[in-house]
Amino acid sequence: MLKRTLLATAALGLGLAFAGAASAQDALKACWVYVGPIGDGGWTFQHDQGRLDVIKAFGDKVDASTYQENVPEGADAERVLTQMALGGCKIIFTTSFGYMDPTNAVAAKFPDVKFEHATGYKRDSANVSTYNARFYEGRAVTGTIAGRMTKSNKIGYIGSFPIPEVIQGINASFIHAKKVNPNVTMSVVWAYTWFDPAKEADAAKALIEQGVDVILQHTDSTAPLAEAAKTPGVIGFGQASDMAEYKPSPRVSAIIDNWGPYYVERVGALLDGTYEQKDTWAGIGGGEVKIGDITEAVPAEVKAEAEALAASIGDGSYHPFTGPLNKQDGSAWLAEGEKADDGTLAGMNFYVEGIEGDIPQ
Repeated sequence: MLKRTLLATAALGLGLAFAGAASAQDALKACWVYVGPIGDGGWTFQHDQGRLDVIKAFGDKVDASTYQENVPEGADAERVLTQMALGGCKIIFTTSFGYMDPTNAVAAKFPDVKFEHATGYKRDSANVSTYNARFYEGRAVTGTIAGRMTKSNKIGYIGSFPIPEVIQGINASFIHAKKVNPNVTMSVVWAYTWFDPAKEADAAKALIEQGVDVILQHTDSTAPLAEAAKTPGVIGFGQASDMAEYKPSPRVSAIIDNWGPYYVERVGALLDGTYEQKDTWAGIGGGEVKIGDITEAVPAEVKAEAEALAASIGDGSYHPFTGPLNKQDGSAWLAEGEKADDGTLAGMNFYVEGIEGDIPQ
């Protein structure tokens, strides 16, 4: 009954959005599908900021008023995408990994509509493109701060789902925490959700009870920071958005996803006739990953170290996955000076040496 109500509500919301756009029939219609609410303060909020950037950039040339929040990954997403395509959307951005198969399924039925899928790798039809950000670059920076700031030598990581993107972040965080603090250990708690404040808070609480005093997260809400704020000495980082309301502590910095330039570029290309299918994976150097303000809660020398690391990643002089590195079982992965290739990173399904626990299958 609840599922039926949610779907009815989604259909009503889309219907109202389509009706409201009727006066802009001559404008290119760009649409977005979100896995969470735009008020999540994290992932979806930041994608919606990108949508607003499109409105600012193109004015009445583009109708970017249509979006749908809280769309479950799976069959429900396919229904929403179909409705958007039938409703006149000419380019649809699907902003979560679990939309990959629904995006490709609907794209095959609507060859004249462009589909852009975030964080996936399937482009089964010529009208499907993929885009991602090298979040692991930002996590190398926050991992460095974590390693320097922990007093218990215990840092924690809240994972959403055990997919390569998340495992990249866990590994990058640990590698760089370990580089600056050889005594550091990492505990990983899997929340099995992108956005569920209650589950995220519980995960943070469990880590704090284990003695963790630095929490990193790959979930979308501010709940872990809110939980950290209850325990003096525990710090964390903004995820996807700045989460500045928790500055100067527990939020001591942030990884910020900057989607606006990409959205403006792709919509602009469709407008001027230069649009082509592509796969994009940009990071600090390309401006899609930004490091949020490092607050005064971080010692000046640690701040300088983190900023220098971000700069070296951005200019390409340093790669966060540079050997020597071993896999968790002790087997060799990268030799001295060897850098991980994108294919390995895109399919990463292993922990590096020193991380305890197993990756759920």
